[in-house]
Amino acid sequence: MDFPAHRPNVGVVLFNQHGKVWFGHRAGQGGSHAWQFPQGGVDRGEDIEAAARRELEEETGVTSVELLGRTESWIVYDFPETLKAQHRRDGRKPWDGQKQVWFAFRFTGDETEIRLDQHDEIEFDAWRWGDLSEACDLIVPFKRQAYEQVVAAFSQFATA
Repeated sequence: MDFPAHRPNVGVVLFNQHGKVWFGHRAGQGGSHAWQFPQGGVDRGEDIEAAARRELEEETGVTSVELLGRTESWIVYDFPETLKAQHRRDGRKPWDGQKQVWFAFRFTGDETEIRLDQHDEIEFDAWRWGDLSEACDLIVPFKRQAYEQVVAAFSQFATA
């Protein structure tokens, strides 16, 4: 399926050499569901892996990576009605949700490369390494099913 009412998007799971994954804390958000992986939109005509690398750099500063894998088909989630209504009020296109291709990368650089201020729009205000198995409990509930699919797809990379 093509999911024409869902915004094309990429997501990135960044693994370190110990099999831990990078979690970013969404800037300005509180609560226990404010942590997530880097993700973002795909520009018209943009190669999907290039979009993943661009989003990773914009949101984390990271460019030193090697590709481990990717999901073959779209992973889809719907926005809750309150978020759809907010997007309409803000004048944004009223997408039903997002369709994502996810990439797993191994971080090959030094942690000093990680900079959350690489882009005008700051996505994250803190970061940490954690276990891939934590991801579904940290994400906002409406993205949980998508994260379950991502965790299943990339669990083989969660070892040192």
